[in-house]
Amino acid sequence: MIKRENAEIIAVGTELLLGQITNTNAAWISENLADRGLNVYYHSVVGDNLQRVCDLFAQAQNRTDLVIVTGGLGPTDDDLTRDAFAAMSGLKLIEHKQSLDKLYDFFKAQKTPMTDNNKKQALVFETANVLANSEGTAPGMIVEFHGTTWVFLPGVPSEMKSLCNEHVFPYLEQTGGKSAIIKSLVLRFAGIGESKLEDELKDLIKKQTNPTIAPLVAKDGVTIRLTAKSETAEAADLLNETAKKAIMERVGEFCYGLNDESLASSVFSLLKEQNQTIAAAESLTGGMFSDELISIPGASAVCYGGIVSYDRSAKEKLLGISAELIDEYGTVSEQCAKAMAQSVRQLLGTDIGISFTGVAGPDETEGQPAGRVFIAISYKDAIQVEKFDFQGGRHSVRNKSVTKGLAMIHKLLKLHN
Repeated sequence: MIKRENAEIIAVGTELLLGQITNTNAAWISENLADRGLNVYYHSVVGDNLQRVCDLFAQAQNRTDLVIVTGGLGPTDDDLTRDAFAAMSGLKLIEHKQSLDKLYDFFKAQKTPMTDNNKKQALVFETANVLANSEGTAPGMIVEFHGTTWVFLPGVPSEMKSLCNEHVFPYLEQTGGKSAIIKSLVLRFAGIGESKLEDELKDLIKKQTNPTIAPLVAKDGVTIRLTAKSETAEAADLLNETAKKAIMERVGEFCYGLNDESLASSVFSLLKEQNQTIAAAESLTGGMFSDELISIPGASAVCYGGIVSYDRSAKEKLLGISAELIDEYGTVSEQCAKAMAQSVRQLLGTDIGISFTGVAGPDETEGQPAGRVFIAISYKDAIQVEKFDFQGGRHSVRNKSVTKGLAMIHKLLKLHN
């Protein structure tokens, strides 16, 4: 059996560095290696430069038990993965007859002449375990070299996944034996900042061993990722559940979901469970809040609609906000936000009305600074309003406003659950 304690994933391709293609391969491979108990210590992306690829391969050889390389196996001059590893390792490249025959058959079926450079795809290392590619033309390879397992895969996601499932994962399990299982559980929070959440859990985080506890900022709040390692999936899940219970006892009121659940879907679920309906009056957010809810299937049961009242005249004509109120307090004010929330609730006949008014930026409005936002909620006989000063550009302020509005609704519904 081959002992493998850590893994590294290298993606080769200048297009990844330019942002023309997102490196989704690394995330997929990492997730699947974790399920097999392998810790991934490094993700790297390197452009199509022979020296830089060689240098990175040499680093990986010295520090890692398992290296998985994606990309750079094609027929063109900038496909340098084979050349770089050959230079680093000294291993000889040979022509693989079965792969070459497959290439000839492929081009024959396409009724297209095969150019000589395509033969490059059939070059493999003399000691390699060659992996037949059922989704494409370039084969994959597994090479055991001086204590490190090297896996070479095409960069095309469908080909990479097929080769992993058909060949790579079975090979790792067969040669490495049964490894421990790594399982993760993500807890999602809203209405509490990262620093406050970490402070509430600092003693748990400080003494963490298994599972590990990692706070992270997310698009719609803050997350805690629990990662446990054990001999079985059931045992790892139990470790995560025990840690989750300790965390929820302290900050459970702010938790809205687990793993991939979004804040909007959690709000939708609470509205549906409580048979509550909602409508929104949006100024700076321009319908973004309503869109978050309406994007969920079945949203019409809880979200009756919204009114985008961006301009002062729209607030007066569509929502019936009095000119006197706006003259006295302005459109970016607590008073205007309250009136908007109450009005949209009455106009659309919903249980809850929420409003957003503020300054997205970059310039100030009515003497209010960029990032100043008022969010109001009308529910039953009460109207609550909160003032925020969000940092960031225009897009960031608008997104943060929507997230905060969803968090306020979530907290309200939880209190009345």
